[in-house]
Amino acid sequence: MKQFNHKQFVNEVPFNLQTDDLKRRLNLETNTRLSLEFDEFVRVVEEIAKPKALYKACFIDEKGPDSISMEGVTFKSPALRHNLDQVNRVFPYIATCGGEVDEITSGEDDILKQVWLYSIKLNLLEASLAFIQDEINQSFKFTKLSSMNPGSGEINIWPIEQQEALFSMFGDVQGQIGVKLLPSFLMQPDISASGIFFPAETTFQNCQLCQRENCEYRRAAFDEALWESIN
Repeated sequence: MKQFNHKQFVNEVPFNLQTDDLKRRLNLETNTRLSLEFDEFVRVVEEIAKPKALYKACFIDEKGPDSISMEGVTFKSPALRHNLDQVNRVFPYIATCGGEVDEITSGEDDILKQVWLYSIKLNLLEASLAFIQDEINQSFKFTKLSSMNPGSGEINIWPIEQQEALFSMFGDVQGQIGVKLLPSFLMQPDISASGIFFPAETTFQNCQLCQRENCEYRRAAFDEALWESIN
C-alpha cells in the first residue's frame, strides 16, 4: 500500500477470480467444451489483470441544507446530505477493473468471448470495491459501510457532473490507477466505479432512490419513504 499526504491510498488489488460463480452467471455447464475454453480464458486474464483502488479518509468541514464540503470541495446532493447527517468522516474512492484486461482481443465477431470478458471485468471491479471496504473497516474499526455514487439513481439524487469534483480530490487519477474521466463524466476503463463510502447503521443503496423499473443492476427496492424525506 502506497500512502500520499497521510490520507490517500493507492492500491493494486489482490484478487482471486471466482470461476465457479462466473460460470453460474454465464450459464456454463461444467466439463463441457465451452467450460474448458472459459477456464483457459480466465487463466489468460489472471496473468495480466491489475484491478486497482484509490481512496482517502476525509473529515466533513461543512454541511449546508443540501450539500457537504470537504478539503475545499463541495458536493450538492440532498440525498448525500441526508445520509451523512450523523457522519463526520467519509471515504471518497475510485476503483477499477484495470485497463490491462482490455488488451485481450478475441475478434469483434466473437461475441461470446466479449460477454465472458465483460463478466470477468465486473468480478475484478467487485474485488476492488471489497478490498477498499475491508481496508476501511480494519483501519477505522467500522462494521458496516454504505456508499453513494455520482450519476446513480435519479438524475437529481447526485448528478453525474459532480464526478469532476470527486476526481479533483485525488490529483492525477489516470497516472495513479489508470482511470480517465471523459467529457461525458463517464470513466475509462468503463468497468470502474467512484463514490463515497461512509459508516452507517443501515445499508444504503442508490437503487433505493431510483424509480427505474426492470434494471438488471438493481440491488434494492425503491424506498418511497426515503424518497419523500429528501424531496
